Order: sequence, then structure tokens, then C-alpha cells
Amino acid sequence: MDLTRRTLVKATAGVVATGGIAGCLDDVSSADVGLDSGYAAFFTLWDWAEQVSGDEIEFENPVGTGEAGHGWSPSGDLTREIADSGAFIYLDTPEFSWAQDIAATLESDYDAVAVIDGLEGLDDQLLGWDHEVDTAEHDHEEDDHSHDDDHSHENDSHDDHDHDDDHNHENDSHDDHDHDESSADPHVWLDPVLAQDIVDTIATGLADADPDNADTYEENAAAYRSELESLDERFEELVADADQQTVVFAGHDSFTYLQDRYGFEIHTPIGVSPQEDVSSSAISETIDLVDEEGIDTVLYDPFEAPEGQYPPLVETLLESSAATDAMELTHMSGTLSTWADNDWGYREQMEEINLPAFREALNAQ
Repeated sequence: MDLTRRTLVKATAGVVATGGIAGCLDDVSSADVGLDSGYAAFFTLWDWAEQVSGDEIEFENPVGTGEAGHGWSPSGDLTREIADSGAFIYLDTPEFSWAQDIAATLESDYDAVAVIDGLEGLDDQLLGWDHEVDTAEHDHEEDDHSHDDDHSHENDSHDDHDHDDDHNHENDSHDDHDHDESSADPHVWLDPVLAQDIVDTIATGLADADPDNADTYEENAAAYRSELESLDERFEELVADADQQTVVFAGHDSFTYLQDRYGFEIHTPIGVSPQEDVSSSAISETIDLVDEEGIDTVLYDPFEAPEGQYPPLVETLLESSAATDAMELTHMSGTLSTWADNDWGYREQMEEINLPAFREALNAQ
């Protein structure tokens, strides 16, 4: 990938306040818009959009380097910027409410922009905020981990995980974490199998909007799906080789889809909300777990870490438990400058950051 060609953040000098965009859209004619540019709501969607579109479309990521996309909101007139482009890729979930608002405005007042919801077709595969992973369902010694059917929107029933009750949006309640009762956990992009479905959705949306280049989008998506399939296999092999089935993550609970896919447990004292305060009892419980399970490496969110230092929670865990090391684990909603300098997209960050972190934490040497 070429991050030098595709800037992560478009300069928006002189923008006006976000409100009042609907009236401004009338000033833009369809002649001003071509499908040679677009926006994606955060880092991972941006990377996938770039992978699928290739040289045909240049996508922008409005979330700045060093910022996490989860909980982010635009400060300027981003709707107008997106209306001047040809496509907007987002996730239709309240956790990205700013993107929902922009998508609704575009669909209502400016239908020349292709609005693509990456979650389209995945309703019955989304996990509730209170979903509990049953690691007993996974037998990594005997399970052949065949996901052939998982890569089809129509055929992926996920019966092997028995999630029928967990995927009912109307029953998912997590008021204590300030999540909309009707919402599911949005971190679906962290599952390399469901990621393939989102990539397909992006390719289909771009092909519908730009039929002349449909073959290019479909071919690029197929090639990238192969890379995600390889990533899936590497996770399967890693967890199958693991001596431990529990890791500790000193960050908000973003990895339920990974746990559910591969059958291991991630314990966090923080919970699902990045804004949630950490209680002393949760810290004490985590310290006890580290010592009881013989956990040597604690994982942490690099977006929460002061430069060159561990986050305070990690320091507390290392000082108060038998753990001796800590490693970064990224939720992939943003990117850091060092990763951008290395041209690391979603796949590279998974391979260079997350896989090594899980290998160490799960003792899968």
C-alpha cells in the first residue's frame, strides 16, 4: 500500500460549523462530483476502500493520525467535504453517530454520492455488547476451522457459534456503558472472516456506483480477501498452539469478535466504553487473575499510552502482579505516525502488532 499517495487527513482550512449543511448541498451540482474521490469513516474502512478501489478512487480518512476512530467526531463541516466527493463508506451503528448523521444527510439531500454501509447484510452475525464467549465451544486440536461458507453473505449462518439469541439487536441492553439499546458491538472489523464480507460490500457498492470499473473493484476485493483468509489461518494456528486461553488487556473491550471467532478470552478491567472509569475492585480482580493464570505479558491500547511510556493502568498491573512485560494491541480504528511511516494498513498492523502480542500473551511460542 502507498500511504504517501493517500493522505490520511484532508486539510480543511476555513471550514464552517457542522450545522447548516443541508442548505449548502443545494449549491453543489452533480457535474461537480465524480467517483475519483471518496471518504471512509475511520482507518480500517479507509484502508479497505483503498485496497478495493486501487488507482481508480482516492479515499480520505478524516480521523487524524494518533487519534482513535471510536468515539471520534468531526469538528468542522465534514459533510460538505464528503458531499464534494463521490463516495462515503461508514458503519451504520450509533457508536459512529456522526457518520450516521452524515450518511442520512447525503441520502436525503444529495443522492449523487454513493453511501455504502459496511455492515449491510451482517445483522444476524453481529454480537451484542453483553455477548459472552464460550471458549468450551472451540476445540483447537480437532477443529479444522473451515470457513469456506463464512465468506458468503448468503451462506454464513454461524451455526457453529450458536449466536442466534446474541444477535437480537432489540434485546441487547448495555445502558450501564452508555450504548444504545438497539445497537450491537460495532468492532466487527477485527474479525478477519467478517472483514471479508465488509470488503465484498465495499466492492459491490463501488461497482454499483461506478459500473465502468466494476471488474477492477471485484478483482481487487478478491485479491485482498485472499490476504484476509491467510490472516484468519494465522490466528487459527496461533490459538491452536497457545498454552494459555486468557489474556489481560488494559483497554476498553474491543475484541469480542476475535475471542468469539478463535475461542480464547480477553479480560479487561475497563469494560466496553473507552470513557469508563476503572474501579479499584476491577483492578484488584485483574491482578488476582494475572497471578492465578500465570500471565506474564499484559496488553494495552497504544492510543492511551503517553509517548515512550506505558499507560498508568499497565504500570499499576506490572507493579502489583507477577506480570513482567507489556505489549501494544491495536483495535484498528486509527493509526499512529510510526505505523503510517511504515505504510502499515489493516493487514500489516494485524501481522506486525496484534499477532505478536497475542502470541506472547497466549504463550504460543
